[in-house]
Amino acid sequence: MSTTTTSITDIEGSTFQQEVLESDLPVLVNFWAPWCGPCRMVAPAVKEVASEYEGRIKVVKLDTDQNPEMINRYSIRSIPCLMFFKAGKPVEMIVGAIPKSILISKLDQHL
Repeated sequence: MSTTTTSITDIEGSTFQQEVLESDLPVLVNFWAPWCGPCRMVAPAVKEVASEYEGRIKVVKLDTDQNPEMINRYSIRSIPCLMFFKAGKPVEMIVGAIPKSILISKLDQHL
């Protein structure tokens, strides 16, 4: 089941294929967990990017506690981990709470 709030879709491992890999738009995936302080720190920047880039990219978030298989699948060692997928393939991985300016700079390299 996917739910959308402010241009960000909550996804699960079962919907990852459809929502990310088969998306017509490039996708920013926010791998996070509710207990993760840095995840909460980066969330406002991700939300702003989702709004500012609406129609150009898709932004989704995936709770790593609820979807541990995705950690192994994409070799995620630390969260928050932002991965940018283009044409179904990961093209950028950003680990840690980063400023919005760096996130935008990384995204713009791939658009």
